[in-house]
Amino acid sequence: MKKALITGITGQDGSYLAEFLPGKGYEVHGLTRVPALENPEARFSRIGGLLNNKKIILHYGDVSDYPTVWRLIAKIKPDEVYHLAAISSIKSTFEDDFGTFKTNTDSAHYLLSAIKELAPGAKFYFAGSSEMFGHPKATPQDENTPFNPVSPYAISKLAGFNLVKMYREAYGIFACTGIAYNHESPRRGFEFVTRKIISTAAKIKLGLEKELKMGSLDSRRDWGYAGDFVEAMWLMLQADKADDYVIGTGINHTVQELIEITFNNLGLDWQKFVVIDKEFVRPPETFEFRANPVKIKTILGWVPKTSFEEMIKMMVDSDLKRLTK
Repeated sequence: MKKALITGITGQDGSYLAEFLPGKGYEVHGLTRVPALENPEARFSRIGGLLNNKKIILHYGDVSDYPTVWRLIAKIKPDEVYHLAAISSIKSTFEDDFGTFKTNTDSAHYLLSAIKELAPGAKFYFAGSSEMFGHPKATPQDENTPFNPVSPYAISKLAGFNLVKMYREAYGIFACTGIAYNHESPRRGFEFVTRKIISTAAKIKLGLEKELKMGSLDSRRDWGYAGDFVEAMWLMLQADKADDYVIGTGINHTVQELIEITFNNLGLDWQKFVVIDKEFVRPPETFEFRANPVKIKTILGWVPKTSFEEMIKMMVDSDLKRLTK
């Protein structure tokens, strides 16, 4: 039986991957922070249904602590490592840039180093980000589009990307980076705009809120479903050759489209509830984030299965159910 290690197993992507891999015959090991034990209900909310699965084993520690990482790789000797743990809120990375680099970059370095020394046959996936493109000069973006990071988060991810490339080329480690575009689900954190919109709209439907405060409605993003993206991660480690891939739908939608579909699902007229608040208004974007996923489609056969509309309905239904309880 193959063994996989997932860092960030209690996050959105980690929880979907932890559901996916046992069906492929894996024993899954997950790393989560020790403070999770202080509030297990909140920390394990995304993987609560998996805790009794004998194929899933949790380990506690800090992924940015090298001795912890070393001991974990030595103990598990994983066949595959999925490094998903990260500080991913861009706003918070500006507030704590040192912590961002420690968590996002150093942890990738520690894992790669430990794999090189203790499990050189293990395959490694690093969760990169479309934010590494920064303000792209060309649309859509693919694996050859120049990077131009403009936030501590993006810079930390680009550093991890370059570490992956170095360990692949210099040491022969099977290491890949998935350059993932925005991916959402009912398990998305509330600090992200998609979840803010959908959860607030559900509260409005139930009479718990009166309005949704927003900034610009014209921003465009390539939004996909997280449950589809974890399959792309897995496919990357099943390939004959290690490589980096853009993961996205190739289709853009505006924030206004997201709002309209959300409120339509609730039988509400969005224009009666959405208020433009200057506090949330950002300068107009002169760039467009949109993936060109032709490489991953051609080489690995991956295509997203869930439409934008289906994903939003899934999130709306989930938040309605949660709030009704």
